[in-house]
Amino acid sequence: MRKIIYLLLFILSCNNAFAQRERINFDADWRFHFGNASDPAKDFGCGTEYFNYLTKANSIHNEGPYSNKFDDSSWKAIDLPHDFVVDLPFAQEASHSHGYKTVGYKYPETSVGWYRKTFTVAKEDEGKHFEILFDGIFRDSRVWVNGFYCGGERSGYLSQHYDITDYLNYGGENVVCVRADATLEEGWFYEGGGIYRHTWLTKTNPVHVAQDGVTIIARPNDDCTSASIMVSTVVRNDSHETAMCDVITTIYDAEGNIVAKHESFPRELQPDEGASVLPHNEFGISRFFINTISNPHLWSLDSPYLYTAVSVVMANGKVVDTHREKFGIRDVKFSKNRGFLLNNKEVKLKGFNMHQDHAGVGAGIPDAVQVYRIKKLKELGFNAYRASHNPMSPAMLDVCDSLGVLVIDENRLSGISEYEISSLEKMIKRDKNHPSIILWSLGNEEWGIEWDKKGEKIAATMTDYAHRFDPSRDVTFATSSGPTVVVPVDVAGYNYVIQNPIDSLRTVYPERKCAGTEETTGCGARGVYFDDHKNGFMQSMNRTPDERDHGMMNRIQRGWNFYATRPWASGCFFWTGFDYRGESNPMVYPATNSQFGVLDYCGFPKDEAYYLKAAWTNEPVLHILPHWNLKGHEGEEIAVWAYSNCDAVELFVNGKSLGKKSMPKNEYLEWKAIYKPGRVVAVGYKNGKKVITETVETTGDAVAAKTVVTRGEDGVTIYDIDLVDKKGRVVPDACNALDIEVSEGVEILGWGNGDPTFKYTERPVNRADRKMHICAFNGHAQVIVKSSDTPTLTIKPLNK
Repeated sequence: MRKIIYLLLFILSCNNAFAQRERINFDADWRFHFGNASDPAKDFGCGTEYFNYLTKANSIHNEGPYSNKFDDSSWKAIDLPHDFVVDLPFAQEASHSHGYKTVGYKYPETSVGWYRKTFTVAKEDEGKHFEILFDGIFRDSRVWVNGFYCGGERSGYLSQHYDITDYLNYGGENVVCVRADATLEEGWFYEGGGIYRHTWLTKTNPVHVAQDGVTIIARPNDDCTSASIMVSTVVRNDSHETAMCDVITTIYDAEGNIVAKHESFPRELQPDEGASVLPHNEFGISRFFINTISNPHLWSLDSPYLYTAVSVVMANGKVVDTHREKFGIRDVKFSKNRGFLLNNKEVKLKGFNMHQDHAGVGAGIPDAVQVYRIKKLKELGFNAYRASHNPMSPAMLDVCDSLGVLVIDENRLSGISEYEISSLEKMIKRDKNHPSIILWSLGNEEWGIEWDKKGEKIAATMTDYAHRFDPSRDVTFATSSGPTVVVPVDVAGYNYVIQNPIDSLRTVYPERKCAGTEETTGCGARGVYFDDHKNGFMQSMNRTPDERDHGMMNRIQRGWNFYATRPWASGCFFWTGFDYRGESNPMVYPATNSQFGVLDYCGFPKDEAYYLKAAWTNEPVLHILPHWNLKGHEGEEIAVWAYSNCDAVELFVNGKSLGKKSMPKNEYLEWKAIYKPGRVVAVGYKNGKKVITETVETTGDAVAAKTVVTRGEDGVTIYDIDLVDKKGRVVPDACNALDIEVSEGVEILGWGNGDPTFKYTERPVNRADRKMHICAFNGHAQVIVKSSDTPTLTIKPLNK
């Protein structure tokens, strides 16, 4: 009878009759203003009141932005995600690593951002439990609600959540206030500033599933004909009375069919206590519920299938919470002899390192842009993403789960202090149910400890903790060349084969498993074929000899050929997929961006993207470089290259054959030609048959703009703009100025063009402005907008 009653209650909960959990997106309708990092008096008097948030729980003397009576009507209206550094100018004396934006200790007036949001809570919600969750604030944040200090987080990459139940005005207005201080850098790359990830308000009953309280380990058996699903649910009792708690967990497939179900043992929770509710389990000792299902639909690269675990919490016989958690069933292994295996099949990791910023929006990337970025990389055959060098955003992990991308989730800072271990735990606890994650990374290129015995000890301690937090996954550590930090980890992470004697190390450590956590792309600026260092442009290093490696050309092939020809090596992650702001090495100002992405800052491909597409995909690929708009180089000898996966390629320049050559696997072909405007044609052959033809022509001037539109589910639209001549050909050296205008009700979130020396204003000062002056770089530009309805973008006639 008890089971029947619980089943009826469960059915009612799924129909929302008893469901009591609401997860409310809290991104809209914030206000923003700069503070001051060096003078509290200029920082809205933060903490300078007679009695303040540091001396009283909620002082009547509070007058700063955290006070409900503070007037923020003059502050800028914004929505999240928001990166306040995007709006700052560039300066030569600013931080090289952060792209010469005027943020940091030299700029106290523009390194602190204040945020306020006013919201109401219904009177009838008194008695509910409320928590606010920030996916990421950069950095050194402080959070208040109605003048009460909730806490803060030093790192800009860790999520933070606060119980605000007792601080709320029920039936009235409430204010959440955030101070973000980006004075000090946490990484050596652009990091932005402010509330740059999503924010959430969660409403539950006092007895509820704890934040990150559901743990799911789902694995198929050896032949993948069945799978065990293990679920643990942590329930919190945030009421003032004892509660007898049960949990009913049901597993649904993607079509909504029930595939497994379980009912826990009741457990008594004291007030303000949280614990795993023990399940019915045949072994009787595990805190996990274990069920076996037949013929599971496995999560894989080609079919990233997701199940849902629904946990219904019962307190004293009543349904009080319903929690849903997506997960995938897959088996992940690293082998000393077979490399990486997904569901018992060998998979070579074809990966990129990625930072978390994009043209026009900086670190505050909308979900639609996250999807756009992953899909652009997948077009090249990519299957793996290394979060460099910090925990990823939950939104990006959701994208990787849904699109079938493997992930190394990376810890920001290595160490064994309480803060560093708790930071590692927060990352693992938050992200553990994402099927896309295959490795936890403990750190990256810790030069100070890589060669020291202390490095081995630190890595060993961190490995033990990571295994305790998640026994289902291996851990790695990325070394630049030092031997110690990779000794105790499960999978050695090698940054660059030219720096790590991997073959020799395999002889010394025959049991070691490994992956190439970084390899060079050798890229330069898109469409640039002659160095112009004075102005910040670098041609591709692939077309210049690498003196460290016997004058090797096309250095991108070094890393891939190494891993592709060694079955025991799991694969590699190239540095990088997209360009990113900052760390423009070896360039300095006026360069503001790194130039090592195979895609530029907007996602427009460079030549090296086609090298990898040829190596990573089975479709015929043939790409010629350089383009043939080489004005000023008439009569000069030009090296014409082809990237291809054909058996042979024949090249024609202005109608004359320069010969047919066999195509070395995963390499390149070169012909010498005297430059004269005209046409270059390459013909690719497989098995003696012509399969693909590629043509590059000298174009006319740009006379029009064509757009490719990508519309996301979050109301964000990405316009990729191509400048074309009167024949409709993309003009690869066109840098025309453009005047754009969007339709009524459309907000311009930002724009870019892939120029690594970009120093323009990236978005309107007033979010209501519908017009903007932009420019293309080497034939392309990009505009990102947001609207509730289908937007319209108008591009005025081109200006040279």
